[in-house]
Amino acid sequence: MPQVRNPILPGFNADPSILRVGDDYYIATSTFEWYPGVQIHHSKDLANWDLVTRPLNRKSQLDMRGNPDSCGIWAPCLTHDGEKFWLVYTDVKRKDGSFKDTHNYIVHSETIEGPWSEPIYANSSGFDPSLFHDEDGKKWFANMLQDHRRRPRSFAGIRLQEFDPKAGKLVGPTKNIFAGTELDLVEGPHLYKRNGWYYLLTAEGGTGYEHAVTFCRSRDIWGPYEVHPKNPILSSTLAPLAALQRAGHGDIVDTPDGKTYLVHLTGRPTTQFRRCVLGRECAIQEAYWGDDEWLYVKNGPVPSLYVELPASRDDTNYWAEQRYAFDADKGLHKDFQWLRTPEPERIFGIENGQLQLVGREAIGSWFEQALVARRQTHFSYDAETVVDFSPTDERQFAGLTAYYCRFNFFYITVTAHSDGQRELLILSSEASHPEGRLNLPMSEPVQIPNEGKVRLALSIRGQKLQFSYALEGEKDLKNIGRVYDASILCDECGGHKAHGSFTGAFVGMACSDANGTAMRAKFDYFVYRPVEHATDRYDI
Repeated sequence: MPQVRNPILPGFNADPSILRVGDDYYIATSTFEWYPGVQIHHSKDLANWDLVTRPLNRKSQLDMRGNPDSCGIWAPCLTHDGEKFWLVYTDVKRKDGSFKDTHNYIVHSETIEGPWSEPIYANSSGFDPSLFHDEDGKKWFANMLQDHRRRPRSFAGIRLQEFDPKAGKLVGPTKNIFAGTELDLVEGPHLYKRNGWYYLLTAEGGTGYEHAVTFCRSRDIWGPYEVHPKNPILSSTLAPLAALQRAGHGDIVDTPDGKTYLVHLTGRPTTQFRRCVLGRECAIQEAYWGDDEWLYVKNGPVPSLYVELPASRDDTNYWAEQRYAFDADKGLHKDFQWLRTPEPERIFGIENGQLQLVGREAIGSWFEQALVARRQTHFSYDAETVVDFSPTDERQFAGLTAYYCRFNFFYITVTAHSDGQRELLILSSEASHPEGRLNLPMSEPVQIPNEGKVRLALSIRGQKLQFSYALEGEKDLKNIGRVYDASILCDECGGHKAHGSFTGAFVGMACSDANGTAMRAKFDYFVYRPVEHATDRYDI
């Protein structure tokens, strides 16, 4: 079989849940504060994947206004019971401090494209829920169990309860079926049944460089569960120089011909600081069942950069320039997302062949900001857009941003001085990491005419970021500002302690209007151009 290079879903695609229905494979991944919620990719061969839907796309299903960075949708689980698809997910409203508000929901659909049902509230006792369909028709709901009394962390084990789809609620007794191992921080449960055994796969070790996949089994779904003799079955901790780091949080799938694969999250660090600017990505490993009826990762437990899959991958589109036009009939391209709000009409619209962003709150808001962006999926790339924006003072600004969260971003803006003179100004949080304040003093603004469109661009080559611009009628771009450290756009610099930031770098367009007049910025197009570069040591 062909050798395919990991990851199979590059860029921010964390916490994969994999499913096969007939000849079709699906992977659901976390989206955190980005809207719509949950990404579901489809494949026929495990190598080539296409984004087919984001199912949580209306207010009644998901409203994340006010959710802090790296909260929102955590670790969805996608299953099928022979009749319909089921998706369970957590909407995290708070994660820092002694308490976590983690609300778990269940939706279903006859088809993967939807429409997906109204959410059924399950519980708030922990996060990372999963749904297991047993052979006798019962459905079981498992999630990480949290206990705020525990120190230093609240991870207490894996909670199990029956779900009654007719009643639309959890029923019967609950039990902590697995307390975890010495790896600690047990989460991300998935249940399977094979040859009379119930198998429980979990994630342990946190989301950083000690992450791991743990496997255990029992003859009874209620336990007790015995741990795999060679636990963990997957982890990068034994190979700190391996290309794939932070390996953990997995799920397994069987092919029609009886092979077994494990999908898992991973990170590809760059720089001497081991920063994963592409976030937590999705990789795959071949696995097999031993004579002892335990699952083993082929050549594991360290994840392999290359894996044999049923087909080769076509990387043509991956390396192609993506030029996005804005067509009201087609709507916003599926590569783009926005932040938190289920009311996108308040922050953007497509009119007259332009993306029109409505100036709302600042780029660091947790409530309502006009920011439309796509994932960074390459270590080096160029991006550009053309904006038409006529601000009257310094409280109105719009432009092009390389963005991780409110703590970490770079932003070239068309704004104005207090006297009304239009100017270009770079806003950066680089030097103040991790406080998230703007660099002071700011770079020297560049005065520009008060009328006319402006072409804005940025180039990232590994950890180096350079902005440039051109005025209307000018052909060549001119550099503006100094070279910035793009490597801070990563989990490791996300403004939180270890195991606290979970997304990845984005690039896109933004607009703010603190005057409250909802001034619009009009963007003609957006270009994302991958660049093969010497620093792309681990690129695919």
